[in-house]
Amino acid sequence: MDTSLHPVAKSRLSLRIAVGAMFFMAGLSFASWASRIPAIQQSLHLSEAGLGGVLLAIPTGLMCSLPFTGWVITKIGSRKLLVISITCYAILLVGLGAARSVYELLGCLFLYGFAGNAANIAVNTQAVATEKLYAKPIMASFHGIWSMAGFTGAGIGIFMIGQHIIPLYHFLGIMVLLIIGVIITSRNLDEDCDARVKDEVVVLSIRDRIRSMTPLLKLGIIAFCSMICEGTMFDWSGVYFKKVILAHNGWIGAGYFAFMCTMALGRFTADWFAGVYGLRRTLILSGSLTATGLVVAVAFPYLWPAIIGFMLVGAGVSSVVPMIYSSAGKTTIMSPGVALTAVSTIGFSGFLIGPPLIGFIAGIATLRASFLLIACMGMSVAIISSRTKLN
Repeated sequence: MDTSLHPVAKSRLSLRIAVGAMFFMAGLSFASWASRIPAIQQSLHLSEAGLGGVLLAIPTGLMCSLPFTGWVITKIGSRKLLVISITCYAILLVGLGAARSVYELLGCLFLYGFAGNAANIAVNTQAVATEKLYAKPIMASFHGIWSMAGFTGAGIGIFMIGQHIIPLYHFLGIMVLLIIGVIITSRNLDEDCDARVKDEVVVLSIRDRIRSMTPLLKLGIIAFCSMICEGTMFDWSGVYFKKVILAHNGWIGAGYFAFMCTMALGRFTADWFAGVYGLRRTLILSGSLTATGLVVAVAFPYLWPAIIGFMLVGAGVSSVVPMIYSSAGKTTIMSPGVALTAVSTIGFSGFLIGPPLIGFIAGIATLRASFLLIACMGMSVAIISSRTKLN
């Protein structure tokens, strides 16, 4: 009996593998940079405050790229944009390792954030196209691959540090791997084009278009609330364990590690859960888990309750952005790339606003109080999701 795959099944499998590989490469690049930040800080003699200021160049580049990405993706398609942006992402990584002054680093970080967001929009547009070929949700699993790439990149970084390999040589090796990966996988990506996208977009009157934009706006707000929580975990989990939990040095990173583990695991199980229980219930549960986890960490400021709380937060935020992207990509009032750009603009604003907001509230009250307010953002995800039409 012939056990070979049907051509259509083989085609969609090849596409899924290619898109998954692109997610992995994007995650590997970012994790490689993150793993060598201390070494670059030391080589350029940056203070903590100086490093914080320099790192703002990434989100600045990210936000500046949003209008450009939304425009260019309708002109050349997500496949070409993804190939170009991932290649630039890899080359700019080397630029970060080669930077010999703060100004060089600032310029490279700005462009790195710019290219990274272009890759993010393009790869998620490809993921939306891939998901349409399946009778079940698969978006979250792609984001799970990104998370696994983060663990891989961190592991490679630890090895490079242990071998006393400087960031430049480390990043050169990663660049070579990424470029080879792009060459191998790009041929299997979805060959979208502007003409086909236009055919799929429903032409509406201005009034109907504004009315139909409301669900997309709500998706952006859901992403905004969730990414405030996610940004807080990335930037403040260690500080919370040090100053509130009073954890010993070896346990200061335990909360962040617990958060990252359940976030990665949640992304590999969210597709199954959404397929069985629906997107709305998935988002409601996600927001509830996020809020519950933060309340537990605030109400019981001890090591193990806080670890459990952060695990719940990781599980909660894991599926929100992938599910929101999946729903936004199915809109019929604009192309998937433009819809994803619109939602990302609102969502990433939360990622940028969250950490400074925590610092401001902690300054006038306490760090625990600021985390309690962030818990309200998690509950907002559940409440808004229950009242939003989801694709």
